[in-house]
Amino acid sequence: MGLTGIQIFQLLPKTNCKECGVPTCLAFAMNLAAGKAELSQCPYVSEEAKQKLAAESAPPIRTVEIGTGDGAFKVGGETVLFRHEKTFFNPTGLAVLVSDDEDEASIDGKLERFNDLVYERVGLILKSNAVAVKASSGDQGKFVNLVKKVVEKTDRGIILMTENAELMTAAVEVAAARKPLLYAATADNADAMGKLAKEKKLPLAVKAEGLEALAELTKKLNDAGVEDLVIDPGSRQILAALQDEIRIRESAVQKKFRQLGFPTIVLPFEMTDDFMLENLYAALLLAKYAGIIVLSDFQGENLFPLLLERLNIYTDPQRPMKTEQKIYEINNPGPDSPVLCTSNFSLTYFIVSGEIENSRVPSYLAVLDTEGLSVLTAWAAGKFVGDLLGSFINKSGIKDKLQKRNIIIPGYAAVIQGDLEEEVGSDWQVHVGPREAANIPAFLREKFAG
Repeated sequence: MGLTGIQIFQLLPKTNCKECGVPTCLAFAMNLAAGKAELSQCPYVSEEAKQKLAAESAPPIRTVEIGTGDGAFKVGGETVLFRHEKTFFNPTGLAVLVSDDEDEASIDGKLERFNDLVYERVGLILKSNAVAVKASSGDQGKFVNLVKKVVEKTDRGIILMTENAELMTAAVEVAAARKPLLYAATADNADAMGKLAKEKKLPLAVKAEGLEALAELTKKLNDAGVEDLVIDPGSRQILAALQDEIRIRESAVQKKFRQLGFPTIVLPFEMTDDFMLENLYAALLLAKYAGIIVLSDFQGENLFPLLLERLNIYTDPQRPMKTEQKIYEINNPGPDSPVLCTSNFSLTYFIVSGEIENSRVPSYLAVLDTEGLSVLTAWAAGKFVGDLLGSFINKSGIKDKLQKRNIIIPGYAAVIQGDLEEEVGSDWQVHVGPREAANIPAFLREKFAG
């Protein structure tokens, strides 16, 4: 941003209303200056201040939303070149291609996999984001019917792919309520595509050969009042595509070049006929810095690794991943089942819960909120200690479900045994469990099986 936090503060209402999510207007101004907040979060800013601050407070890459409701996803909004500088905000959208010249069985299979390939990982739901519907046949009826089918059978984002403005208009009539992305405006059809996107208030992809031509098109469309753009520099060789992605991000973030300050869309399926190579290209482009990636198909073996890569890249490196503090039931526990304890660091939770599940011993797992720290680190920080764990156990209501009250603490936290016994009382027997999660199944089977 060009303005400092103090300069922005002078333009804010200074009410300290806290409705923006921070305690004071000064703190909000500092967040704006650092690119950590958006001006729209302030409900009382004046129109005059909005005009002065709008350009300054906007992230260098525009945020574009595609889809509606729970199926909507955002791309763009990034403020840094490298994840370790702060974080990346809006994960890359992954889309599967269906074409109106494909046979029905192929289309149905893709849509079925699109709906079914959903995974849970460290407490998060991982899934793809959109179906890209391409008008390959040139037949308006076929294209519109396929769009109708996708609208009926899916509930996530839709990308309409044709450079024919007449076909696009017909498809929009069917899908407009789902807020699809229109792909693509070119030098030849920019006026018609821009008019359609503006009238229907839909995001528009812009395609050109090279960054200079792309910048000219985005300026033309912006001047016409079309703001929600996604850009495609037309690169169809992997090296050129990577170079363009990096140049676009550098131009937007470092040079504040607004004409390239938009999320990108890439089409690896147009770069190769080899499905495995296509997915390798997708993995490279996901890391540098594709906003949307359209693939020719989704299979579990290609989608899941991309979802994991995306999760790793778009996880805030300054905040540990954590699960909810509560009592989890594993293997259908009953009144004689033991209660194991751990921290709410997601990786710890999933490792421990997985080993309990593998033991086949019905158990409860008490997960204490340690602000996402692992057990040993949390103990050292005073967050996994006897009085806190005991207080959680006492308030959780688990005691009322049990006849035999056995609680198991991690071996590395054996030092908290005395404090925990004092906190939970003599009704409980506190056991020191193994140090390593891998030894949990044998421990449970020996002590509590049967």
